[in-house]
Amino acid sequence: MSDLFANYDTGPFYDEMFTDAGEPRPHYQNLFDRYARLNGMGELAQRQKTADKTFKRRGVTFTVYSDKAGTEKIFPFDLIPRIIAADEWRHLVRGLTQRMIALDQFLYDIYHDQHIVKEGIVPRELVESCAHFRRELVGVNLPLNRHVHINGTDLVRDQHGTYRVLEDNLRTPSGVSYVLENRQVMKRVFPNLLRKYGVRPVSNYPSDLLNLLTSLAPDIEEPTVVLLTPGVYNSAYFEHAFLARQMGIDIVEGNDLVVQDDKVYMKRTHGLKRVHVIYRRIDDDFLDPTVFRKDSLLGVPGLFEAYRKGNVALTNPIGTGISDDKAIYYYVPDMIRFYLQEDPVLPNVDTFLTSDSKDRAYVLENLPDLVVKSVNEAGGYGMLVGPKSTREQIEEFRAKIIAHPRNFIAQPTLGLSRCPTVCNNGKAIEGRHLDLRPYILYGDKVRIMSGGLTRVALTKGSLVVNSSQGGGSKDTWVLADTEAETPPTTETGRERIAI
Repeated sequence: MSDLFANYDTGPFYDEMFTDAGEPRPHYQNLFDRYARLNGMGELAQRQKTADKTFKRRGVTFTVYSDKAGTEKIFPFDLIPRIIAADEWRHLVRGLTQRMIALDQFLYDIYHDQHIVKEGIVPRELVESCAHFRRELVGVNLPLNRHVHINGTDLVRDQHGTYRVLEDNLRTPSGVSYVLENRQVMKRVFPNLLRKYGVRPVSNYPSDLLNLLTSLAPDIEEPTVVLLTPGVYNSAYFEHAFLARQMGIDIVEGNDLVVQDDKVYMKRTHGLKRVHVIYRRIDDDFLDPTVFRKDSLLGVPGLFEAYRKGNVALTNPIGTGISDDKAIYYYVPDMIRFYLQEDPVLPNVDTFLTSDSKDRAYVLENLPDLVVKSVNEAGGYGMLVGPKSTREQIEEFRAKIIAHPRNFIAQPTLGLSRCPTVCNNGKAIEGRHLDLRPYILYGDKVRIMSGGLTRVALTKGSLVVNSSQGGGSKDTWVLADTEAETPPTTETGRERIAI
């Protein structure tokens, strides 16, 4: 037997596979034994090549706009999966469900009576200054009375092994197509391994998503559902096409739709066809040039009025992006206590608001030790990792914070958990930092895909896992539960809190 992990160093971090003593954790033991039967790193490298070729052949790509060597990239995939034990997953499901319900209630409240603002839990100026707060939606009732349908919540594990929420992604959370493709490739490279391991499937996600979308048109027996994409030059176009194909729905661009008499129609060679539900992968700003950005060529003129009158459903609803604001994220634990009268199951990462004078003073004094993030950026852009930054970069951010304190938050630099990863072109296995993005659907009740996208920072020592910043991914295995599961409190029969 070969010992691929003989020289593996867990370092001063929580390691997903090994304990401090260098022994595999119980839920990794079978994988450890299976990889020990490989013919050394040579066989692992060969299987890695097979995986890479499979991704290339299947066209699994993403786009990096700023890369001069070419914008279209194959998403890097690592052959050592991240495994989540059944009891850990139960804990995550409870926490994610609680958070999703609270976010939905927050969005409903903000666009109706604003109890949470009147009670002083969330500052009014923070809400009204949010770039994604849509005054046009105030008082509008939505299908199922639901203000968020899909969320991709980013989780990290700190040095103690505690899962913490890093951020929520409610506007157009991406990456789920890679979860599905990763699983297919893993089955090809290691046939039978997943079945013997008792890994929960992920393949039901497209049907769950389609059921959610069709439920948004409750009075129509066979609603027409389409996926609205910005087009082939969007960084996530592969995913748009993939999901549309998996669900068996049309993928359309703005020019393919037209609004007549406040109803949306799809242009077809034999005439117009009414559209009832739009899974939009376009930000609010670009949806309707008659209401939002006048220069947008991506959207559909008149779409907002059709939406406001209930003639078409959009997911996620317009205005959900307010919860993506990283300053609003700071208050999610307070939302859970306010709306649900429960303590948060999953804590946030400790966060400082630079809009608060006391927090700002601390942040400016400790910039070299902190991670600073722009409140409305994503993909690892607009970010300062203090310990990895030059003096010039730190001073640049200091000036930005002083000029626009509302636009930033700061967090301590966490020692994110690591997992063994194939490095150096298949010549070594080393620890790399990672995060986890589970996908949460909220229709008649909350449904969470078993697992999610594990992103891994392939650059040694890097804490930035985003694909646009050189990150890759791993297959995420959630092990089947041998105990009878107690369904989480996800039924939406619960009435919104009367305050």
